[in-house]
Amino acid sequence: MSPRAVAARCRPGGPWRRLLPGVLLLGDGEPNRRQMLRAAALYAGAGAVVSGLDALRAHNIRVVPSRQVQVLVPVQRRVPSLDFVNLERTSRIPEPMVDEGLAFAPPARATIDLARREMDPDRLRRLLSLPVYYGLCTSDDLREELDAGNQRGTAAVREMLRNLGSMGDTYLQGLARELLDFAPLPPPVWNVTVCDSMGRPIGTVDAWWDEVALGWQFGAGGASSRVPKMNHLALSAAGVVLVQTPPDQLRDNAKATVRELTSAFANAARRRRPRVRALGMVPATV
Repeated sequence: MSPRAVAARCRPGGPWRRLLPGVLLLGDGEPNRRQMLRAAALYAGAGAVVSGLDALRAHNIRVVPSRQVQVLVPVQRRVPSLDFVNLERTSRIPEPMVDEGLAFAPPARATIDLARREMDPDRLRRLLSLPVYYGLCTSDDLREELDAGNQRGTAAVREMLRNLGSMGDTYLQGLARELLDFAPLPPPVWNVTVCDSMGRPIGTVDAWWDEVALGWQFGAGGASSRVPKMNHLALSAAGVVLVQTPPDQLRDNAKATVRELTSAFANAARRRRPRVRALGMVPATV
């Protein structure tokens, strides 16, 4: 088809749309997000990697994309940012995750690329916590990525990471949530204090199945900690079925952990539920 014929089809009211130079949408409607990503990748050229919010979404982190698509390109590439495509030249193209022909940056890189542009402290704090919360990387991974990359715009990010510390419990909870996605169990509620029938606190758990009074501890006060989450003996004495998982088992042996939780849930369901209640429930969708 000749350039003139293509131009005619892309005129206002025509059947096609020109999204970017050399990239056409064979339709006259608004492009969906996937079409925008493909258009950005085609415009950026070979070796381009989508980063930022869209990469986090590709790793199943629940974030809302902005209109801009953040794309990493090799440092020698001389293609300008245009319209909805924000190109960043870099000598450190990461090893991507490829999904349906689109290359996405790994979680730590996508987060730091986005964080360097974030000016709002509250949004920055949430952004840096997200991949750790989802169990996709650790705070050390974020620091290593920050140190390895362009230092422009990193002061606020570095300070925020320092304030957030190791986020060890956040990371473990992310692993736990991911593990339960594949377990034959109803969703729990998170981070609760268990009280006896008089309303007196007797212990805390990281996850709680209220219908059967099953508790799960895996964080800093879990099975491997010298400081228990209040008193696991008091929880057991009150009739709570309690599963304690060491952090290394949560990281390295998900199948065994799922089996243990599934068995504990079945045992808890067979006995009469004790008169305990939980406070401070955090819904599983949060």
